[in-house]
Amino acid sequence: MTDKLLDFVGKRKETIEKKRRSFERLMFQNFLGAYSVIDDNGSVYPVKLVDLSNDGCLFQVPWDVRKDKQFESGTELTLRMYFTKQSFVPVVVKLRHSTEHVDDNGQTFMHYGCEFDKSLPGFEVMEHFINFMYKFAEHSSIDRNENKVYFL
Repeated sequence: MTDKLLDFVGKRKETIEKKRRSFERLMFQNFLGAYSVIDDNGSVYPVKLVDLSNDGCLFQVPWDVRKDKQFESGTELTLRMYFTKQSFVPVVVKLRHSTEHVDDNGQTFMHYGCEFDKSLPGFEVMEHFINFMYKFAEHSSIDRNENKVYFL
């Protein structure tokens, strides 16, 4: 009988996480992700954010195994998180893992999972941004063109 009980708390957390990831994809594609870059020994090049959490982030770069250099696990990088075209927040990350990823269009990317250095001032800004995304996912509603007002 207990195997038929529903876990409402778990289901709610799952729904919130799904909304957060959907919201992140929109933010990264239309706002933050288009302007994120790696600052690696004087070379600056764009990356695409895939996921963001309180502990770290996952980003991807186009990947050609024949000519591209893979970052080693443990490497520290500075990510510039651009919120406008001219201003960014620098955050330092340490690479924890990497995997090759092929998207639905057949393009190959290298995914890098990173951990934030939370001791630096730039992380405070990112922490507030990440918390906003979590709260937005938890409390936002989907507009289904209804005429009801739920709050003012």
